[in-house]
Amino acid sequence: MLDTVPLRSRFLDHADHYARWSGLAIGIVAAQQLVTMESGDITMPLVFAITAFGLCAVGGVLFGDALTLRTQETVRSASLTPRLVRDQVPPRMAPLLLVQAASLVTLLVIGAVTASSEPDRIGRAGRVITVTCEGLRTSLGPWPGLYYSGPMFAALAVGTPICAWALRRIAHGPGDDQQRRDRAWAITGAWGLLVSSQVLLVVVMIFVALTENACAGPLGAATLVVTFPLGLLSLFSFGWSLVTVVAPRAVDDEAAGEGGFAGE
Repeated sequence: MLDTVPLRSRFLDHADHYARWSGLAIGIVAAQQLVTMESGDITMPLVFAITAFGLCAVGGVLFGDALTLRTQETVRSASLTPRLVRDQVPPRMAPLLLVQAASLVTLLVIGAVTASSEPDRIGRAGRVITVTCEGLRTSLGPWPGLYYSGPMFAALAVGTPICAWALRRIAHGPGDDQQRRDRAWAITGAWGLLVSSQVLLVVVMIFVALTENACAGPLGAATLVVTFPLGLLSLFSFGWSLVTVVAPRAVDDEAAGEGGFAGE
């Protein structure tokens, strides 16, 4: 008779890894299905795909955190030093992701304000920006107006509070310091995937719209100069977040001696 206890124990020890990887896999499959769906607008399926991938990554990490086995201590001890979220999250990347989230919200608000409120050629408002080019009114798009930003705002509104709640629960919950840090890094990485992927999409939309023809003008050129570095930064943070979700301990070990993030 085969002994199944070790196999079951190994599975439970790595259940959080399987859940995180499954969330990424489900997100990739869902994104592929959404990208290929029939639509009169080629950009909206991409918006849905990016949003679904980010939410699936967050869901997989949160489910994996719920499955994480807590360290059982024979003697429990209490520390007088309060546990703070800032001591668990990545000290350098967490502020960077917060800056990107603020930049994303700012770009979406600006896009919503500047987008044309008149229906375009397919009868949809809030998806192009109207400029004057050689005395003629010209529509440039796709533009991150309300038509496209709605799903992005919704994803942020759902994912951000849940991740923040999970980080607080980890900081004040059971487990050793290394375990709490690994779990907090994984959740930060999942939220980073949600934010950085949407920033990349918005930057690409702005780039395509403003380089469609020569009608963007000096203001359009200045916008490209500002958003291009943000796109590069988001590309880097997307890669970091993906690696962190897949293997948070490997990333964390490199920064074990660093200080904490200066804000809860």
